[in-house]
Amino acid sequence: MTDDPLAEAGYLDIPPTSGGAAGRGWWDANAADYLEEHGAFLGPADFCWCPEGLREADAGLLGDLTGATVLEVGAGAGQCARWLVAQGVAVVATDVSGGMLAAGAAYDASVARTTPLVQADARELPFADASFDVAFTAFGALPFVPDAERVHTSVARVLRPGGRWVFAVTHPIRWAFPDDPGEAGLTATRSYFDRTPYAELGESGAVLYAEYHRTLGDHVAELAAAGFVLDRLVEPQWPSGHDRTWGGWGPVRGALLPGTAIFVTHLG
Repeated sequence: MTDDPLAEAGYLDIPPTSGGAAGRGWWDANAADYLEEHGAFLGPADFCWCPEGLREADAGLLGDLTGATVLEVGAGAGQCARWLVAQGVAVVATDVSGGMLAAGAAYDASVARTTPLVQADARELPFADASFDVAFTAFGALPFVPDAERVHTSVARVLRPGGRWVFAVTHPIRWAFPDDPGEAGLTATRSYFDRTPYAELGESGAVLYAEYHRTLGDHVAELAAAGFVLDRLVEPQWPSGHDRTWGGWGPVRGALLPGTAIFVTHLG
């Protein structure tokens, strides 16, 4: 896991630079545990947008990809990109974590498929201007950096005019509620407008993990500033009979509260 034991966790004021840099190390250290817990649900080569189980095969949020060049940002082990490869789509998957990309290479071997994997910070994508027609992320990058506007700007730079940018994040309303999938998670305990990040600190004082909150208005403002136009906001409902819990997601909360927000946008 880590050589710096966890000493403190909660909503903490932390230096933005430290918080933004924590993701690489945390995902490197926790890639195996994360995939052991969630890998069967995600599959090695399936495109799942969210814990509600919405699949791109059913939702079609990326649109017609015939002849398109696609970029996955914050891809983790590249499960979504690997599914697109099977559909004949030209796709590149990026992630900041070498540990997650190594797991992706192992998935490639297990399904006898080759997925282009590139290690990169989503805020500084290493591609030429106007290289892609579509970009997407399913819970990647955006929640883990203090400066998500840089992700949007970076994506805008590598998209061609009119290019589509689709991203899934934890629904912002969830920030006001405890991260509990049961009855205790149905009572708001924090202000929706409190943007203090959730952080975990080691005994050394180093930031080991950080997650950042943005309201719906924040997301829209950051998109607009980067030149994107919002086409749809998708809030998947919890499916009947889906009894799997994932952190704060589960059937109890899912029956009453949205868990995921998916922004479907295009470059104006």
